[in-house]
Amino acid sequence: MKRFFSLVALLAVFVVSAPYAEAKKFGGGKSFGKSHKTAPAQKQQQQNTDTLKQKDTKQSSSKKGLMGGLLGGLLAGGLLAAFFGGAFDGIQFMDILIIGLIAFALFKLFKYMMASKAASMNRQQPAYAGSNREQAQQNHAERQAANSGFGGAAQSDVPHNYPKGFNVKAFVDGSREHYRAIQGAWNHNQLEKIQEYVSPSLFADLKEERAKLGGEQHTEVMYVDAEVVRADCSPQLAQLSLQFSGRYRDATEGVEEDITDIWHLERDLTKPNAPWLIVGIQA
Repeated sequence: MKRFFSLVALLAVFVVSAPYAEAKKFGGGKSFGKSHKTAPAQKQQQQNTDTLKQKDTKQSSSKKGLMGGLLGGLLAGGLLAAFFGGAFDGIQFMDILIIGLIAFALFKLFKYMMASKAASMNRQQPAYAGSNREQAQQNHAERQAANSGFGGAAQSDVPHNYPKGFNVKAFVDGSREHYRAIQGAWNHNQLEKIQEYVSPSLFADLKEERAKLGGEQHTEVMYVDAEVVRADCSPQLAQLSLQFSGRYRDATEGVEEDITDIWHLERDLTKPNAPWLIVGIQA
């Protein structure tokens, strides 16, 4: 019976402490504000590049086979027969014809190789220009920026339309630092700092949630990465959704948790230099 009560006590401690550890995250591990359906951007450009490479390889193999068969036939049926059949023991008309055919075949092969090399360089030039991940993302953003209106030309029902001149990589890199900064402000109950990053309606919810915690928290962001999972814009408003992944740690409580948050941000494009504000959190 004593062991039974001990087990019950341990279970009670676990049930009480589990939500307390979860509440250390920014936002208390809850969802607030606006929400949108999200999905990573489709890697259509890379798929097209791979398909093009496969097509080029097949065409090259086919043409090489054709030229190889032609040249191989000439060599086997003409040159070898000439050397081993004594056809060059005196220059005859057939000897001249064989030499002419070989010269013609070599000329066509050389011409084909030069044309293939030039075509290959023309195809590879844009691929090299876009091989860098930053450049590829920027090119994708610029192409999507040409579509005005929400959801204009997305490959799925989740849009990825960016404002004109939007730098995806710079924004994602900066968002990781902002994530750490906001978590630090949440730990130290620095609500005035958090207010700079969020919309007024979301700030009211976060302020109420933070009041449920007593004193400073000790949650540390061990590592965090971010990815754009939705983007849309109109002449008046730009929207962006960022999915964060990583790991939290509270050394004081001995707790570690996964980061699986999505932030929904908006920017008023009718106002010059308007900031991006968090309008929703999905935990």
